[in-house]
Amino acid sequence: MLYFFLKYLHIIGAAVLLGTGAGIAFFMLLAHRTKNAVVIAGVARIVVIADFLFTATAVVAQPLTGFLLVWHLGYPIWEGWIVLSILLYLVTGAFWLPVVWMQMEMRRLADAAVANGTPLPARYHKLFRLWFAFGFPAFAAVMAIFWLMITRPVDIW
Repeated sequence: MLYFFLKYLHIIGAAVLLGTGAGIAFFMLLAHRTKNAVVIAGVARIVVIADFLFTATAVVAQPLTGFLLVWHLGYPIWEGWIVLSILLYLVTGAFWLPVVWMQMEMRRLADAAVANGTPLPARYHKLFRLWFAFGFPAFAAVMAIFWLMITRPVDIW
């Protein structure tokens, strides 16, 4: 029963990471395309909350449930697919942490533009391009981790 509980939590965490990441990217992109600082500020406000509430919770839960599953099932921690999953998880985090900061900064810049009745500054547009670019390696790494979790390939190296 413990195995299924841990596996359930691990799968839910993975789904939250993928789903929240994809949802945030979708809504931020659509808000950005409006070029409307009011819309962007409102969406960015929600996106930052969602990232802290859902993504951050899953970011903590994933390694905990993953390591508990490895321990419970008796897998060696140095098994190739597990090591690669951990490395890809670290890659995801290396891109996600700056993205969270960028989202907060884009929100701040959009809020300031709304308050001052000015267009979005060049810094906002630069951050958005960087934010957009950072999403691709993070998303690819999460997709690869899903594949590794599902297939657990034996000969990875």
